Amino acid sequence: MSLSDQSPRVPVDGLEGVVCDLDGVVYHGATAVPGAVPALERLGGVTQVRYATNNASRTPTVVAAQLRELGITLDDADVLTSSTVGAQVLAESLPQGAAVLAVGGEGVRVALTESGLEPVTWADPAQPAPVAVLQGYGAEVTAAQLAEAAYAIQAGARWVATNTDRTLPTARGIAPGNGALVAAVRAAVDVDPEVVGKPGPLMYEQAARLLGRAPERMLGVGDRLETDIAGARAAGMRTALVLTGVHGPGDAAAAPAEQRPELLLEGLADLLVPYASPQRVGNGEWRCAGATARWDGAQIEVEGGGIGAARAAVALAWDLVDDGRLDADVAGAQVRSSVGHRPGAASTS
Repeated sequence: MSLSDQSPRVPVDGLEGVVCDLDGVVYHGATAVPGAVPALERLGGVTQVRYATNNASRTPTVVAAQLRELGITLDDADVLTSSTVGAQVLAESLPQGAAVLAVGGEGVRVALTESGLEPVTWADPAQPAPVAVLQGYGAEVTAAQLAEAAYAIQAGARWVATNTDRTLPTARGIAPGNGALVAAVRAAVDVDPEVVGKPGPLMYEQAARLLGRAPERMLGVGDRLETDIAGARAAGMRTALVLTGVHGPGDAAAAPAEQRPELLLEGLADLLVPYASPQRVGNGEWRCAGATARWDGAQIEVEGGGIGAARAAVALAWDLVDDGRLDADVAGAQVRSSVGHRPGAASTS
């Protein structure tokens, strides 16, 4: 199924698994996204769901406990973090018990231990040097720990970063993320890290392996184009952007091809109802669910509202950008002006 499929179908029909992002999709901080919990409970009855987050500081057990508190039925093993994927990547090439310098929160240390590796927090001259560094986010990471990472890498240790998200949204504002901490280490070494989190495909590929499914039979769902959608596409999965988090229709309209979602959803509940696809009805005109997006030669004009308006406007924008008739950033601004960030409230069915 794609954004412009002809026949309406329920998005999850025929799928063998869903990989779902968390922040902005399932919850905002400690609060569930409206409609997300009942939708996930229904979704779990028709296909297998795994949860994947770039957040490396928490363990899957802690993340799963939070989801259960919101009312979602799942096992701890249903959660993948960038720490667990990073530790698994290292365990596949290192001997059991190999010393790995752990930089980051508890999630990094626990992931290494559960993968059969020995996490260390400093390079002890009296002990064998760590053969690798796993660097993830931790609120308590210090300059001394970043220095230890640099020393180990300079000595030849393999360097794996859980993710390179430069910023981290918090209740008080935007804080430096793991990408900023990775950049600090990179300033002192002459190699780049291996990055295992989104937008790379490894987390999605790991989810597919755990389920024993082919990635092309699975759907990646997220609210960020440059991480969730790009990562799922890189793994060969189908993709859906939900409009409950960071990115909206305007961002989708301006996205490069490798970040374009196949589906545009108001919320997770849209995975369980027939998908109204936009249809091209003429040169420079698309319609969807009673809404019309039209190009007048200078401006994208939208008649109607709701998710249909967003889907029609994005489909038209991609046409115009791909034909060279409109700059991507301008297309994004025009769609954003026409339909806003969220064209309607997410369904709670």
